[in-house]
Amino acid sequence: MTQPTDNRREALLAAALNAAGRGWHVFPLRPGIKLPALHGERTCTGTGPCVGGHRKWEQRATTDPDRIRAAWTRAPFNVGIATGPSGLLVVDLDTPEHKGSSDAPDGAATFGALCERAGHAVPDTYRVRTASGGTHLYFTAPSGVRMANTQGTVADSVDTRAWGGYVVAAGSTTPAGAYEPLCGPVVACLPSWLQSILQPAPKASTAPSVAVAGQSRRYADVALATETRNVATAQVGEREAKLFRAARALGRFVAWGDLPQHVVEQALQEGGEASGLSASECRSTLRSALNWSIAHNQRRRDAA
Repeated sequence: MTQPTDNRREALLAAALNAAGRGWHVFPLRPGIKLPALHGERTCTGTGPCVGGHRKWEQRATTDPDRIRAAWTRAPFNVGIATGPSGLLVVDLDTPEHKGSSDAPDGAATFGALCERAGHAVPDTYRVRTASGGTHLYFTAPSGVRMANTQGTVADSVDTRAWGGYVVAAGSTTPAGAYEPLCGPVVACLPSWLQSILQPAPKASTAPSVAVAGQSRRYADVALATETRNVATAQVGEREAKLFRAARALGRFVAWGDLPQHVVEQALQEGGEASGLSASECRSTLRSALNWSIAHNQRRRDAA
C-alpha cells in the first residue's frame, strides 16, 4: 500500500524540482486538490519561516531544491507555481463545463477570435492542459512591470494569473484529472498587444479639481491625436490591430467624461479609412473594442 504513495510523492517532487529548475517559485498544494497546504494567518505560530511575521504562500514559494525536497518528502503534495515571483503571466482558458453552464463561452475559442481580431496568431508558448479540460498559456511577464490577476478583462472565460495568483503545475492531479504539458518547454514573452489590454488604467478621481480635470482633458486630447495618427499611418497587416488597440485605449477617456464617444468614433473611423481599411471594417472593429473599453472602465470607476 505504501509503494503507490511513495511513487506518487516522487513524481510530484520531480515536478516541483523541474518547475523550480526553470526559475519558477513553487509551494505545496494539498494532496489531490488545488488549495495551498501551508498554514493560514489565524493558525500561524510565528515560528520557522514566520518568525518575523506570518508569510503567505506567495512569500514562501521557493526555487531552493533542499526546501522543496524537505516539503515533498512529507506527503504527495500537488505543486503550485506562484506566478508573480516566477516572472510569469499565465492565461487561463476555461471550458463551459468549468463555468458550470453549457451556455458559457469557451475560453480557447474566445481567445483565438480575439487574437485573430488583433491581427495575430494564437501565441506559440508553453501550455498545460488543466484537469477540467481548459488550458494554461505561460508567458514571461515584462521586466519591471508588476501585473495583477484579472478575471474577464481580456474576454469572457479568459482569466490571467500574475502577482497575487498561482497555477497548478503540470504533473499534479485532482479527482477531475491530471495537469499535463501540451507542448515543448519554451515560454514566450507576453505579446505587447495582450499587455496593452491587461495593463491597468489609472483610476480617475471621483471629485477632481478644475486644474486636474483640465489636465486630464488635455491628456485625452493628446492621446486621441496620437492614437488617430498611429491608426492612419498603420501598415498593411497591422491596421486592424492598431485600430483595435486605439479604441481600447481611448475608451477609458469616454468612460471618464474626458472625450465624447462620437468624437472618438469619428476620429478613429477616419484614421482607419485613411490607412486603407473599408468603412465597414472600421465600424466593426471600433464598436466591439470601444464599447468594451467604455463599459470596463466605467465599472472600474464605479468601484473606485
